[in-house]
Amino acid sequence: MKKRTAHIHTPEIVESDKTQNSIGLLISILVRYPEVGTIKYEPDQKVLKFTFILNKRLGSERFRIFTRKLEESLGALAVVTQRELALVAVERFDYKQFTLIEVKRDVESLSQEEISLLSSLARDYFGNSLVMEGNEPIQEEDLLLQEELIDHMLEDIKENLVEKDLIGFREEGRVFVFNKNDAWRDPKN
Repeated sequence: MKKRTAHIHTPEIVESDKTQNSIGLLISILVRYPEVGTIKYEPDQKVLKFTFILNKRLGSERFRIFTRKLEESLGALAVVTQRELALVAVERFDYKQFTLIEVKRDVESLSQEEISLLSSLARDYFGNSLVMEGNEPIQEEDLLLQEELIDHMLEDIKENLVEKDLIGFREEGRVFVFNKNDAWRDPKN
């Protein structure tokens, strides 16, 4: 079995350890969970936004069913793990023949197990409609390492306030992370 490798680019981001851990969290989530199209960290709301990309339009009824399944699954996980979910929001955005499903979660109550559940649910529910890059499967020990890293960095982001508005995405086998404020700043300023 081949290892999945990701070429990681963080243009012009030289930051503190806490920012590096936030960047590392986004990278690890994208490497470990190919179902996630983009991930955003919004420090003002202390939320992570997971975006799943579908290669077709998703009707309102199918979206309602997915949202209900997601809320039921996360609720069951919260009971089992004895965690209270502070924020779960799901939105749908339609663009011509594509649909984006955005799941917003507060960082404080988020867990690595929940990210795994969310990704599995999206993969199982949307099947071949879910846009994922064709990376080689990750070896079991690498999966466990990525999950441990995600768990550690999630705990770190909960304890240390990070003020960077970050977005991560993958393109052609590479993972990119940008500070949204820097990436969209007018170059003339």
